[in-house]
Amino acid sequence: MSIDTDTARRVAHLARIAVKEEDLPALAQELSGILTFMEQLNEVDVEGVEPMTSVTPMRLKRRADAVTDGGYPDKVLSNAPDAREGFFAVPKVVE
Repeated sequence: MSIDTDTARRVAHLARIAVKEEDLPALAQELSGILTFMEQLNEVDVEGVEPMTSVTPMRLKRRADAVTDGGYPDKVLSNAPDAREGFFAVPKVVE
């Protein structure tokens, strides 16, 4: 697929990129090259290939899913405008 200067101008406008008029032919050529490469990628047979998150097979580190108090309530409550008895204190909003 080939991109002309009018299409490059429209893409630049939609992307909110200021491109000088004399730079539009170069932008159009670069966009055409990108689309050509994407067309080549579409020709690759990926049937049966699982998606990867890394080039080496590895599992992410996991921790036990356990509920804790965090271990540092004083640090958590230090930024509270009003804290009482280890909890955030908030004004009453319902009568």
